[in-house]
Amino acid sequence: MKKEISFESALKDIQVLIEDLENGNIPLKKSIAKFKEGADLLNYCKKELKDSELSIQKILDKDGKIKFESFQ
Repeated sequence: MKKEISFESALKDIQVLIEDLENGNIPLKKSIAKFKEGADLLNYCKKELKDSELSIQKILDKDGKIKFESFQ
């Protein structure tokens, strides 16, 4: 996976990878490599979302007046 990638860029890359895989015009080995890249990007996005959720929780907890509610 690329270093220094934004969440939004990762989402766009995932979309392109999905389109490439759905197109079906690439060799099997390249398809597998693209699938792995997509899985890595997806894991990155999940981590970024979790980190963001924790940051918001910390901000809300600092004030003490806002009750934290789970994002789920």
